[in-house]
Amino acid sequence: MIKNILIIEDEKPNADRLKRMISAVKPDAHILGVVESVCESVDWLLKNDCPDVIMMDVRLPDGLSFEIFEKVKPDCPVIFTTAYDEYAVRAFKVNGVDYLLKPVEQDELEHAFQMAEERQPHTTTVSLESLLNHLNKKEYRSRFLLPYRDGYKTVLVSDIEYLYSELKITKARLFGGSEEALSQTLEELEQQLDPKLFFRANRQFIVHIDAIKHIHNYFNGKLKIELRKSPDVEIIVSREKAVVLKGWMDF
Repeated sequence: MIKNILIIEDEKPNADRLKRMISAVKPDAHILGVVESVCESVDWLLKNDCPDVIMMDVRLPDGLSFEIFEKVKPDCPVIFTTAYDEYAVRAFKVNGVDYLLKPVEQDELEHAFQMAEERQPHTTTVSLESLLNHLNKKEYRSRFLLPYRDGYKTVLVSDIEYLYSELKITKARLFGGSEEALSQTLEELEQQLDPKLFFRANRQFIVHIDAIKHIHNYFNGKLKIELRKSPDVEIIVSREKAVVLKGWMDF
């Protein structure tokens, strides 16, 4: 029976969404807390009793969540919730009972909890086949349909250099130099775009991997992204997220 749940997630909107779904699926469960980094997770797990289940994002500000298991080995099921599909096999090796691609749906979460409850101590009930089946379901946005004159036009995702937010308006800058206003927020687009191609650099920018010309060291461990087509645009990546950016570029 799942009573106590720990959430490891660094994006507040995602954590809040998980909490709402957990309340709907497991109204009697108690959320012990939300921790946002590898370091904080290790500290929490060393100081507290093991929860009944851990909801765990993969990419955290100070590294991959798999690093947690190098320092502490919680004896409980782990449900991975992530926008990245390339870590499924590693999840299979560290108590993973399910691997849910964001945005997580309520029926998927309900099924994951069922798998966690069926898990026997010191065993893993998930199969590699079931993990890969989850990955095959994920489809990412390939185009936008936008109002144009007295009709509509399409903008291909592959034509987007970067996306940014300005005065609460989301805009897409195209490789050709034009810009388009979008109705989605950057948070929504982060879930809809292929994470192998797009990186959320900071609160204001999402960047296409082919748009990046160079990555410069910046002050206090931060990084600065230089774009091929838009060299005057300044995109600063925090010290915490710099680790994730380098891992993303090097994959």
